[in-house]
Amino acid sequence: MMNGYDEKRHLDEDPFAAKGSIVSAFDAFPKSKPQYVTHTSSGGKWTVAMALISLILVFSELSRWWRGEEQHTFAVEKGVSHILPINLDVVIRMRCADLHVNVQDAAGDRIKAAERLSRDPTAWAHWVDGKGVHRLGRDAQGRVVTGEGYAASVEHDEGFGEEHVHDIVALGRRRAKWSRTPRLWGTEADSCRVYGSLEVNKVQGDFHITARGHGYMEFGQHLDHNAFNFSHIISELSFGPFLPSLVNPLDRTVNTAPTHFHKFQYFLSVVPTTYSVGRPGELGSASIVTNQYAVTEQSQAVPENTIPGIFVKYDIEPILLNIVETRDGFLVFLIKVINVMSGVLVAGHWGYRLSDWLGEVLGRRRRGHSEGMLGVKGNHHD
Repeated sequence: MMNGYDEKRHLDEDPFAAKGSIVSAFDAFPKSKPQYVTHTSSGGKWTVAMALISLILVFSELSRWWRGEEQHTFAVEKGVSHILPINLDVVIRMRCADLHVNVQDAAGDRIKAAERLSRDPTAWAHWVDGKGVHRLGRDAQGRVVTGEGYAASVEHDEGFGEEHVHDIVALGRRRAKWSRTPRLWGTEADSCRVYGSLEVNKVQGDFHITARGHGYMEFGQHLDHNAFNFSHIISELSFGPFLPSLVNPLDRTVNTAPTHFHKFQYFLSVVPTTYSVGRPGELGSASIVTNQYAVTEQSQAVPENTIPGIFVKYDIEPILLNIVETRDGFLVFLIKVINVMSGVLVAGHWGYRLSDWLGEVLGRRRRGHSEGMLGVKGNHHD
């Protein structure tokens, strides 16, 4: 009878005994049959909360891994270089024929920059809106958008500007040329766009834009003072390779001259800079060498016996700034994600257990208080 009853009821001696192959006997994870599991609303809420927290933390970890880690170090510059490229894109509210653009360095050399740079007649209104704000934007690679196409050796694609070092390095390894000057379309040219790159001696120097016949002793050259207007827009001023994706302190600067005799001075401290992705010798590592600078500015009206214009005084600092971006391997990233999710699950489990225990304690107190009140009523005798 008992054997028949057991066979009929299919009862096991141990309901939780391991079943299946011999490998399943080594299963160290506890199991519960479905009939012993109770689904609660509080457990569902904690599960949803843990899922949201896990998603947020995993996304944060992914963003941190994608950005990488930047390390900034300073060192004495050991490299020997005698040439310093200057990249300039400036619009002056004067005719091109009335401007002199020159470089005078500490070695005593005078470089006629106007002969090496491009000068295009343009209209001031094409570059500045009615409020005196730079109206032109920039494309994905950082070049000024003039609406006249681009002379670039690469195709346009989406970029991240200068947010990440790996984007700076990727864009910096491509050749980029200057955008074209907007067409006049019948508008009278009242300004001059001076742009391009030139090489100067890598010493302290003075880059200046003055009026014809002023600043240098030139026979027969003199410009009417009423034609002076050194209002200007700086779209690009950088040192080193032309990297329009890098944002420099003077980019998109608009300065207007309230008087004919006005002097603008910019004092620059140029720091050689290296951007690197990955450590040297690692697979996929790359780097570019460029320069950054800090700038101070002052402008003032000057008397007629003083030379007005735009003066950029630059000095080369004897230090080297290294900016290195490193990123963990994908396996390390996965381990961190697993650790984050495991920590959330453990914390959520203990949070659920504590909240469940607290709910039981409060429930017992309520029930005990209610039973006590009923008992008082039951012991009352008429």
